[in-house]
Amino acid sequence: MNIKHTLAATALLGSAFQAAAFDAAPQVHHDTIEIQGVRVFYREAGPADAPTVLLLHGFGASSYMFRNLIPVLAQRYHVVAPDLPGFGQTEVAAGTHFDYTFDRLTSVIDAFTVAKGIDRYAMYVFDYGAPVGWRLAVKHPEKITAIVSQNGNAYEAGLSAGWADARKAWAHPTAENREALRHFNSPEMIQWQYQEGVKDPSLIAPEPYQLASAAIARIGETPQIDLLANYGENIKQYPQLHAYFRQYQPPLLAIWGEHDPFFVPAGAEAFKGDLPKADVQFVDTGHFAIETHGDAIAKAMLEFLDRNLKR
Repeated sequence: MNIKHTLAATALLGSAFQAAAFDAAPQVHHDTIEIQGVRVFYREAGPADAPTVLLLHGFGASSYMFRNLIPVLAQRYHVVAPDLPGFGQTEVAAGTHFDYTFDRLTSVIDAFTVAKGIDRYAMYVFDYGAPVGWRLAVKHPEKITAIVSQNGNAYEAGLSAGWADARKAWAHPTAENREALRHFNSPEMIQWQYQEGVKDPSLIAPEPYQLASAAIARIGETPQIDLLANYGENIKQYPQLHAYFRQYQPPLLAIWGEHDPFFVPAGAEAFKGDLPKADVQFVDTGHFAIETHGDAIAKAMLEFLDRNLKR
């Protein structure tokens, strides 16, 4: 075979490998399930008999934030990512009374895991997903196999001065103080939360914050104001959470955007007080770290999960 044919064959072989790799990528399924009068939208991928990883998003986001992470994890794990009530594609049925509190969100996600037959799972918690995950862990410690916290706060030390307006509303829940929380829902503020602390904002695609704003416009601002006003209840539950950490010592990876304007690095370091073996890592970015450092987070997660989960 001459060199021309050899190069052609090599190129063809390379294309075949690329096609095979592409064909082997896990498919992500998108579905809904009725839970307590809520049509919960979720993404799911990976082998059903592999250990489950539950991904819980936060404010200004939905399960869409995991669009790139899910296929990576699903090569080894069963991955499930629901949209919390009030976010993304999840819808509360017309005529259903729904209190937008973290207790209520947790009740829906807890029932969701039962309906899906998920009796043990690792969880990735971010932002609002953290207080939901913390409640699940305290209620069902036997179900939690490992925890990844990406800017998912669990300590007073992690709360920045950016919570001043919210703290005022928690202490004095007047109509005026509640109204002061509305600006957190503006498209400009949501975009700022994505870009603040990011050295190169051009790395932030516009679709995630645009979709978040569109969901708020569709669902309404009231659920978001209710949740922000209710966030103070999460802090009251920290002692229960810390007791859970100390008693059960779950494997924990805290991987943190170190320039987060709301959840500062001290909150990540604080895990070590109750979990001496906690793996704490920082990435040079802001709150939505997965948008700029998704590859690093996926790599760290796989290494952590492979060490701590039996497959």
